[in-house]
Amino acid sequence: MTPPELGSWSPALSVSVVIPAHGGPHLDLTLAALAAQTYPGHLMEVLVVDDGSEPPIRLPEIRPDNTRIVRPSTGWGISNAVNAGANAADGEIIQRLDADMVTCREHIEALARWHHVTDYLVTIGMKQFVEAPPLTARQVAGAAHLGELFDLDAAVPSSTEATIAKTDGLRKSRNPYHVCTGPTFALPRDVFHATGGLDPNVLRGEDTEFAYRLAMQGVVFVPDPEARAVHLGLPAQHRDRERAVRAVEPYLAHRIPLRRDLRKDRGRRWLVPYVEVVLDVTDTSESVVRQAVSAALDGKLQDVAVTLVGPWSRLHDGRRSVLGDPCFELRLMRDLFAHDERVRLIDEAAPTPAPAPFRYRGPVDVPLHRVTLDRMIETVQKDLTGVLVVDLPDGRAARLERTSALARALLLTGPGDDLDEVVRETHGVRHVSPERYWPQPSERQPAPVTIPAAPGVTADAEAEQSSLFGRLKAALRPN
Repeated sequence: MTPPELGSWSPALSVSVVIPAHGGPHLDLTLAALAAQTYPGHLMEVLVVDDGSEPPIRLPEIRPDNTRIVRPSTGWGISNAVNAGANAADGEIIQRLDADMVTCREHIEALARWHHVTDYLVTIGMKQFVEAPPLTARQVAGAAHLGELFDLDAAVPSSTEATIAKTDGLRKSRNPYHVCTGPTFALPRDVFHATGGLDPNVLRGEDTEFAYRLAMQGVVFVPDPEARAVHLGLPAQHRDRERAVRAVEPYLAHRIPLRRDLRKDRGRRWLVPYVEVVLDVTDTSESVVRQAVSAALDGKLQDVAVTLVGPWSRLHDGRRSVLGDPCFELRLMRDLFAHDERVRLIDEAAPTPAPAPFRYRGPVDVPLHRVTLDRMIETVQKDLTGVLVVDLPDGRAARLERTSALARALLLTGPGDDLDEVVRETHGVRHVSPERYWPQPSERQPAPVTIPAAPGVTADAEAEQSSLFGRLKAALRPN
């Protein structure tokens, strides 16, 4: 994609700049910089969301013409404030900005120009951290460049800019959502709302969590080095890094499965699973499904949820013959898994498993091997393949799908288009044989461990001792 050159094009899309503010000691400087933007004033509005400030925020004299204050009726925090601003916004593009940032004159134009090219981007601006010098709003509004106001050579660079440079503008990034860690970024209003907005339950790391969900919607993250800004004051990590890291960990651990470093506690269950295993159980016996579910949940990779697709809505709870029920097998399955939080029953699978990053789909009568999911994910993570297809000997197939690849393909296809063909173009579809993913038992199996019977123990007692329960009973017998 080639965006138009700054200053040489005619914008057409309207932009809503959403600024959450609690107090906002530097808000006058932020608004003064926005008043001097090169983006057409009639296409830009600014919504300052007053997040419970005492005293309430008042707008300064120097500000964009179309600036208003929004006060949320309920809730508090950055996520809640941004959502309130986005809900009140009229613009076709939502621009997220903080109340202590000063942008260059071309900032809004630089990010908005990409959205005139296509409609599934998230554009990311650059920022540096500076100690706030004694400035007036009039000085900010009259400056041609940020360098006239701040000593940029002494500024603390954002770590995201180093990542962007190292990954060739995110083209080589494995997880580009990582750099969308806060203001400033812009995206289509429809994408903002389709993703569900920011999670008001996330009080730290809210922008990272939102960016992850955006990635699961298939968007493309585009950084623009021309969209420069300074952040007045050092980030929280510089003030108390240890506490800042600890505060964000539980939010991201539960909601971003790709953060494997945060999910090292064994035996835990997380809000968003790493893999969704989808099995079609229509016209399948309960015993086959039971075996398939057990295999899925008891593999080497435990961070799994199972979705059973079947005609569950056909079931009713009225009077019926219990043993002569024509839906006997289906009802048996429903009752068997009704209280297992890792198993859900739905009539039709969703287009993608978002926010889970991976989905496995395969024949229900081919139970997963203990290492299947672990090895399939290992394969696709090496080259970021969109879909891995395991060609089974009987002509059927099992597949692991990358959520972001499926979602991207859905953005690019129309009714009747072949989704895999689009995934093949954008992320790649790889076919493999099953040997590595369903390994055969080794010919050199270790001999079974036997527990010798104690002297004088009968054969029946020896058999009893072969079970854990039996060994416990034997240990509790008096000598």
